[in-house]
Amino acid sequence: MGRMADEPAAEALPPSPPPTAASKPRLPSHLDGLADRARDYVEAASSANTRRAYASDWRHFSSWCRREGVAMFPPDPQVVGLYITACASGRVTGDKKPNAVSTIERRLSSLAWNYLQRGVSIDRKDPHIATVMAGIRNKHAAPPRQKEAVLPEDLIAMLETLDRGTLRGLRDRAMLLLGFAGGLRRSEVVGLDCGRDQTEDGSGWIDILEKGMLVILRGKTGWREVEVGRGSSDATCPVVALETWLKFARIAHGPVFRRVTGRGKTVAANRLNGQEIARLVKRTALAAGVRGDLPEGQRGKLFAGHSLRSGLASSAEVDERYVQKQLGHASAEMTRKYQRRRDRFRVNLTKASGL
Repeated sequence: MGRMADEPAAEALPPSPPPTAASKPRLPSHLDGLADRARDYVEAASSANTRRAYASDWRHFSSWCRREGVAMFPPDPQVVGLYITACASGRVTGDKKPNAVSTIERRLSSLAWNYLQRGVSIDRKDPHIATVMAGIRNKHAAPPRQKEAVLPEDLIAMLETLDRGTLRGLRDRAMLLLGFAGGLRRSEVVGLDCGRDQTEDGSGWIDILEKGMLVILRGKTGWREVEVGRGSSDATCPVVALETWLKFARIAHGPVFRRVTGRGKTVAANRLNGQEIARLVKRTALAAGVRGDLPEGQRGKLFAGHSLRSGLASSAEVDERYVQKQLGHASAEMTRKYQRRRDRFRVNLTKASGL
């Protein structure tokens, strides 16, 4: 067990140095501007969602240390090992149930990142952490739960549940169609601007052309371009849907997808949160009766923002390479995880071996 706490818990993000860094000589005052810019670059290195998750995990760890009477500094692998054990056992106050393995792995990454921002590091290979984490994976890891793919016929039924006569309905149509046709993540959909360098929090922009639309995105591995062609019908064309939304919402600059307020008559200036995409997919899928063969409680857990990406990957009858490029995957294996309809036994090694 680590030493008893003799200091208050650190803040969620690193504005102030930790006790271990206090002895370092202060930088010359003329470098303050560069230090501020460096902090900006540190934030730009990860997405806003990632930073929020890291801040939340740091507060979670801070609260646990405070309640258990152990110190956060200097970082102690034994303390971290006991913390992840508590997370896996459901023995952290405030948690309704034991954390999933993926959540615990994210919390570990959060601790490593937060400690690093404070000038210290934690050795994740230390046996107190690595061996405990290996045991947690062996005992609690479960196969990934894949979201249901929204197929073209499902998407068309979902679009019919939206009111074409309201701004909210026009916006939601455009988001569903663009998310599907572009194979976009929910954060990529809401992060779009009308043009380049228009907002500080934007993660991409659109360029509408005669034959379709070019979506320029900043992803985890750099910039990529996604080509969204015009559809065979205006009713299901993502480009037409987006043009209609922008026209009636009178949006020519800044975030593409924004909140609609004032009983659906006013378009706000701020962009939507990615959670809105997940809620939209779930709400319209339930309203359209997608997977109506299942109880409603079970159906509600099947759909999320990734259902749109999976739908495109599963239904596009083209060479797998094009699907991989559209989704921005580094490997074909990752793309195949999204293809719900693919024939897993197209290559039959049993027969090929002579049996």
